[in-house]
Amino acid sequence: MTDPVTTLTASAIATLAFQEFIKSGAGELAKKFTGEAIAKMKDLRDLIWNKLRGNPDAESALTNIVEQNSEEDIADVTTYLKAAMKNDPQFAAQVQAIAQEIHAGKLQDNSSMTQNNYDNARGWQTKVEGGTAYIGEIHQHNTPNPPQQ
Repeated sequence: MTDPVTTLTASAIATLAFQEFIKSGAGELAKKFTGEAIAKMKDLRDLIWNKLRGNPDAESALTNIVEQNSEEDIADVTTYLKAAMKNDPQFAAQVQAIAQEIHAGKLQDNSSMTQNNYDNARGWQTKVEGGTAYIGEIHQHNTPNPPQQ
């Protein structure tokens, strides 16, 4: 069986570390994570920052995330983090352990949803935390094809 500590990718770790800056403000973050997990995010950021210090491109990407809330630079940080984790197994173990603690501090949404459908109606209810959700059906009957150009 796979150890849950090793299942977090460099991308997931970078996103956890800089979540406060890229996705939401502190208020939104507090709705999704415990206070302890939010405190660990700073520890993870500091660990990553110290490891990548000295690489001007990595420092630039890190600065852009923090100062400009730049989501685009997460991909760059992920690349540098992945290389650092590959080259330094001890660092990788530290980063993954802290990231796993943060992930464990994620608050679960246990709210319920109720929907009443009548007269053969259909409805979809979903809770999506990230990514893309394709929900529903589209049927078009007796519609002409658009002209080809």
